[in-house]
Amino acid sequence: MTNLQDDQDAQDSQDTPAPQHAPDAPDAPDAPDAPPPGCPAHAARLYGPDFRRRPDETYQRIRQDSGPVAPVLLEGDIDAWFVLGYRETRQVLSDTETFGRDPRRWNGWDSVPPDWPLMPWVAYSPMMTFTEGEEHQRRATAASEALATVDPFVLRGHCERLADQLIDKFAASGRADLVYDYIYSVPTLATAELFGLAQDEAGLEALAAGLTVSFLSNEEAIAGQQRVAAYVTELVRAKREDPGPDLTSRFILNTPDLTEEQHTADIMVLMAAALPLTSYWIGNTLRLMLTDERFAMNLSGNRRSIGEAMNEVLWADSPLQNLIGRYATRDTDLGGRRVHAGDLVVLGLAAANADPLLWPDTPVGHAGNHSHVAFSGGDYGCPAGGPETARIIAETAIEVLLDRVPDLTLAVAPDELRWVDSFWYRCLESLPVTFSPAPVTAG
Repeated sequence: MTNLQDDQDAQDSQDTPAPQHAPDAPDAPDAPDAPPPGCPAHAARLYGPDFRRRPDETYQRIRQDSGPVAPVLLEGDIDAWFVLGYRETRQVLSDTETFGRDPRRWNGWDSVPPDWPLMPWVAYSPMMTFTEGEEHQRRATAASEALATVDPFVLRGHCERLADQLIDKFAASGRADLVYDYIYSVPTLATAELFGLAQDEAGLEALAAGLTVSFLSNEEAIAGQQRVAAYVTELVRAKREDPGPDLTSRFILNTPDLTEEQHTADIMVLMAAALPLTSYWIGNTLRLMLTDERFAMNLSGNRRSIGEAMNEVLWADSPLQNLIGRYATRDTDLGGRRVHAGDLVVLGLAAANADPLLWPDTPVGHAGNHSHVAFSGGDYGCPAGGPETARIIAETAIEVLLDRVPDLTLAVAPDELRWVDSFWYRCLESLPVTFSPAPVTAG
């Protein structure tokens, strides 16, 4: 899921009183002099066409210029600290007392415009991701318990049927744009089954589009999230009145004291993890297998090759690139930088996975190594069961596609592929392919 890794820890309304700030700690040891976040002479911009096209090069430049923790500018030149070091990222993920999750602590709100594109998933709301302490643990545990009821064999069989049905729609034509025809559709339909959504094609397309747009770096983000909230509110109301054998109902039954607004916010979090993230995992893996000769020779149903490609994507082309955020509860030292109480700390998950301290020998590769932070970690990592659920959906979608059309060929040059403008995610706008026309499945 959206916020997914099996070897990492499992993971109120607007008028809720703001939490008390942690008492001031003794001054941290003197850190080297550093420019404040946002200093134009030193801060790199994590937005724009260059960043969108090659974020890895941006991360490399920042690391070379500023080290494992650097001042950066987000969309609209909003300043923040950016964590690129693997060790420092793990430190922030594990130290919830120093790096809190409630965005009302942020000392930079005065400079944030109301239409800020990153607002939908940063502004405080009753989502479980913004809760702390026992409240967060209780709601995260309820999510994990709901996910534990997913039968992996049933889910795999369901995804196989969905994949075959989708492939039947383009198999005879010998060409497709996998982003539009397949990559989004399999997780969307699987999400509908898991969360008890009506099998209404128009409604599901609207949900998927709304979730996708809410993570884009443009003016549509806020409206996209609002549409998703309206959709999920209706779902929650229905399941509170008439529960069924689905994740939405199970989570509601596990948290009877939550309000409708809180249930809606938490289901949105789970859906946001399940749908866009899994789609981008599929898309980035297929792109790798179509463009890297190590995998291109083994497209035809090579299960080991698929698993290796999926794991490599989590390390080297992570669907989830960056996370906002953590907010310092007190003055502290991080990676040699003095971070002040209220400062915003952005987790560069993709940059941390590429930390050269982890990979002194570049050719070693990623096979068998699952210690990445592609899906965050610590108390706010993906709920237990989420990583396996996402893996089943993504792996099944890729396996069925390559079994049905094993001679997939990219229809454009690799450098012609375009990437969505998103600070959060790394995903393709389109993935056009050609192949030998294939028969449809019986029935």
